[in-house]
Amino acid sequence: MQLNVPTLVLVDIYILALVGILMLHAWRRGRREPTLGYLSAALLLGVLGTVLGSLRGMGVDYLPLVIGNVVLHISAAMTWTTMRVFAGRQPHVPGICAGAVIWTVLCLNPAFYESLTVRIAVSSLITVCYTGLSAYELWRSRQSLEVAYLPALALTLFHMGFYCVRIIVDRGMPFDAAVASSGQGTNFFSLLVFETLLYAIGISFVTLSMVKERAELKFRAAAYCDPLTGVGNRRAFMTTGEYLLESCEHRGEPVALLLCDLDHFKRLNDNYGHASGDEALVAFTRIAVGSMRKQDVFGRIGGEEFACLLADADDEAGAQVAERIRREFAELPFQEPGELSVSIGIVSSREAGYDLFRLLSLADDALYAAKDKGRNRIQRYPAD
Repeated sequence: MQLNVPTLVLVDIYILALVGILMLHAWRRGRREPTLGYLSAALLLGVLGTVLGSLRGMGVDYLPLVIGNVVLHISAAMTWTTMRVFAGRQPHVPGICAGAVIWTVLCLNPAFYESLTVRIAVSSLITVCYTGLSAYELWRSRQSLEVAYLPALALTLFHMGFYCVRIIVDRGMPFDAAVASSGQGTNFFSLLVFETLLYAIGISFVTLSMVKERAELKFRAAAYCDPLTGVGNRRAFMTTGEYLLESCEHRGEPVALLLCDLDHFKRLNDNYGHASGDEALVAFTRIAVGSMRKQDVFGRIGGEEFACLLADADDEAGAQVAERIRREFAELPFQEPGELSVSIGIVSSREAGYDLFRLLSLADDALYAAKDKGRNRIQRYPAD
């Protein structure tokens, strides 16, 4: 297979520019995600560097050799910055400029400037460093990314490996000689342009996929989260609760449900304002979550109503947890002593089975019994 260098360079410029503009458009449509903005900058800088590099042999070699490579090294640095920003870190300006500065300083040395082999080795080494840093950013943040990062990591490592091979095998061919030999077989410069083109397309696609996947995760989390207290809402509680009940039924473990309702919540809002009511909700959430285990399920299922599913717990264990929550909440310092209290209805799978709707219904009966008996108390089902 023969790869025509001028055609490859034109295709490379066209596709990089097209993908860069598309990434720029995607970034402008969603400014909360700067990753695509940095990726667009990397691609468009790559276009500029490639255009400048193609001017070799026209009597202004300092422009492609010095300025063109400076732009390409900044482009590689922006690719690293793309992964760094996606991982939640700030851009590192000295690191972005380091490759370009090193290249500029070395080009002031006539021996370096005149040696094509040394220039290729140094330029490839700078690219390897930036690509390795990109892979490092993905790997060090793999636990927190929560997206499919392996395709991006694999592409980055392959690109780094290609430039490592180039350091070893590419002894250098002037650009005009590479163009002249286009019809006589494939040279390494042709492979370089071809691989860079495929890498740019691949890394753009997988980065866009990672950004989209993370955005979907955020929207999904927002749909299942109560914005005031930060715990799961009714939808999250019902979904996660069903999984917990199914798992406990399979293992033959009992389950206890606590249904909690803050007492006189409307009066609390009327007397002290909605800010105080929100403060009470947040305080109750903090106390309840502190009494839960990792395997338990807790959520805000109504205005001032909360539900707790306790795995591997009968009504006796549920009553102990409920009493601790009730006591700690009633003891919180507030506007006046005794203003905060909660009533809790308790039912276990022994009475209701592993049907979440039936558990909630029977716990609701117990909760109303607790209200009828004076509030600020716990009540097991069946009520006396």
